[in-house]
Amino acid sequence: MSNTNAGRIAGAVFLAAFVCYGVGNALADRPLGVALMLLNSVVVGTIGAIVFWALRGRHSWMTVIYLVARSLEAALLAVGVLLLASTASPEGNDLAYQLAMIILGIGSVPFCWVLLKDRFLPGWLAIYGIVGYVMLAVGALLQLFGFAVGLVFSIPGGFFEIALGLILIARGFREPIAAPQPTQVRATRMVRSCSRNADARSSNNDRLNISA
Repeated sequence: MSNTNAGRIAGAVFLAAFVCYGVGNALADRPLGVALMLLNSVVVGTIGAIVFWALRGRHSWMTVIYLVARSLEAALLAVGVLLLASTASPEGNDLAYQLAMIILGIGSVPFCWVLLKDRFLPGWLAIYGIVGYVMLAVGALLQLFGFAVGLVFSIPGGFFEIALGLILIARGFREPIAAPQPTQVRATRMVRSCSRNADARSSNNDRLNISA
């Protein structure tokens, strides 16, 4: 599978995560809602796996961080949903959710930095994504300490993921540029060396002609 197609799938999965968790949370007291929220855990884990597969050759450190962050997010969200379904108490689910958002926010900053560095996104949008994910993490942390700002602080990051999902569907990820082979490098160096030698001989001949 090409990076372009992988990116398009990732974009669709980004948008699917909103549908799964949003609808599932609205129906949390029903089996369908629980199933959708558990499906969301599979979806967000898939996002991390696709990004890792597509970009690991160019940004191995970022892809590992992002894969771990998305995997932990998926696990915590699933634990929260199971606690909610088994105990009918929202406290455990809320704790797991806020921890998942803190990890997602921190782990997604390097991802946005790479999108900025590679100019995959307009600079302002990539920076907006960094700010949005930082706000997501800060809002979730404040929520744990009793400040009801988590939802408001999550809005910028949510808008960014929707925009990123649409852009990925349209473009996919760029294909990696193949590194030149050793034989190509040696041949290029030989050509350049011969060109420099020829220029040097021509310059010497010109000086001799002028002297004569």
